[in-house]
Amino acid sequence: MSVKPIRLFGDPVLRTPAEPVRDFDAELRRLVKDLTDTMLDAPGVGLAAPQIGVGLRVFTYHVDSDEPGHLINPSLDLSQEEDEDDEGCLSFPGLAYPVKRAYGVVAKGFNMYGDPVTIQGTELLARCIDRMDPAQRKLAMKAIREAEWWGDPIPKVKVSPHDTLGRAL
Repeated sequence: MSVKPIRLFGDPVLRTPAEPVRDFDAELRRLVKDLTDTMLDAPGVGLAAPQIGVGLRVFTYHVDSDEPGHLINPSLDLSQEEDEDDEGCLSFPGLAYPVKRAYGVVAKGFNMYGDPVTIQGTELLARCIDRMDPAQRKLAMKAIREAEWWGDPIPKVKVSPHDTLGRAL
């Protein structure tokens, strides 16, 4: 098992745009395994590479009873129909707020071997944590500042697991 520490709100890696994956190699497959193990151990339903300090466009998910999945370099087509539900995030431990999201999504990208993948989902699979309305965001920020983990030292950002010295090729 390769469980990694999850980065918390306030860590710059969570707000730095992730680089696209260019090398579909053994290191990428190890990253997908690390993400999956970390997500399942947390437990969570989704985890992106920046949440473990790796600035690459890699996402793992585990929804319902299906096997965990992953998507590399995703692009999203969101439905116009919206859904609202309480939502949390592994980078905001112990906090959940009502958030409006697209009800459905078609996500296209690649698997860890570089094969094209299309995933269609609704509700939980279509959700993530970054778009609260201003009033909910204000309440969330207050709760974050009061959380026991707020103010912990921020670990060093690892941009890539590849030998690219932190730069995409």
